[in-house]
Amino acid sequence: MSNSPIQHLGLPLNLPVPVDDGACDHLVGTSLPSIILPSTAAGAPVDVSSLSGLTIVFCYPRTGEPGIPVPIEWDLIPGARGCTPQACAFRDTSAELRGLGVQHIFGLSTQDTPYQTEAKERLHLPFEILSDAELKWVKGLNLPTFEWQGKMLVRRITMAVQDGMIIKKWYPIFPSDRNAYEVVEWLKGRQNSK
Repeated sequence: MSNSPIQHLGLPLNLPVPVDDGACDHLVGTSLPSIILPSTAAGAPVDVSSLSGLTIVFCYPRTGEPGIPVPIEWDLIPGARGCTPQACAFRDTSAELRGLGVQHIFGLSTQDTPYQTEAKERLHLPFEILSDAELKWVKGLNLPTFEWQGKMLVRRITMAVQDGMIIKKWYPIFPSDRNAYEVVEWLKGRQNSK
């Protein structure tokens, strides 16, 4: 398999589809816990619960490493593959999301900030990535996780947060590169119903 970074941008056919196991059913209507997380904004910490307006947080397991092939075993985990395509889709829709009323967009993974900063720069992401390396946010919201190579990773979930309260969740997410467009469609539907 090629070591090309392009390998991380596409999704192979026949990936296993994640099923809704109910692990996120409790989230809508939940107020976020006040947890300060490091971000890629020069390490400036962020407490999402304190932000006013509409915030989109997309949680993902991990972005791939340039030059490192995606292991076949990774592709066998339902919903694991596609972190880079998901982040790029949010990049590509960020202006539209903001035009539809989103004040803040964040990616979130359990990777550390230096790793996330490299991905943010390499992928030209116009939003910050939050690090939950200590699993405080994941545990505080009781988000679903899985273990990979001795590390605990968060399952893919996206949340719309209004003034610190979760008002919508997308889980499970498949395929990951369509998630940002699903958020756009939801926002358009909200505007049309007003």
